[in-house]
Amino acid sequence: MVSPLKDRGVLAAYRRINERRAALPEGESGFTLIELLIVIVVLGILAAVVVFALGGVTGKSALSACEADGTTIETAIAAFNANNPGVPVTKADLLPGTSGLGGPYIQSWPSNLPYYAYAINNGVLDIATDASGPVTTSTAPATPYAGVTSCTGVS
Repeated sequence: MVSPLKDRGVLAAYRRINERRAALPEGESGFTLIELLIVIVVLGILAAVVVFALGGVTGKSALSACEADGTTIETAIAAFNANNPGVPVTKADLLPGTSGLGGPYIQSWPSNLPYYAYAINNGVLDIATDASGPVTTSTAPATPYAGVTSCTGVS
């Protein structure tokens, strides 16, 4: 229960606020500091919810990019092999301005470090993924690319 003295202080503050609002010219009103603070707090809570909801999107986008890049390179290799049967493919054969074998088959080499890296070794497409840390082309062990399932280590 509120004591009568505190109750009088609250009522006096309420009356002062109402008197100030009444003193404003007609049609002009404002927000109190408390109202503005409440709005800021609510907006902050909503922003925090959005940030946490979108937190896993980065990993999912890297996985999707890995799958798309692998499919693109596989298609370029298949096109090269169709035009040049029996010739082992290299990365240089697929890029523009680097081969006289009918390229370019791909405009630029896909790269999404530190999530994954692609390479062609002895005519075979390899992928390097490392769930334990960042991937660099010189440190991550590469495995032969076996379709979109090879991107499961991307996180």
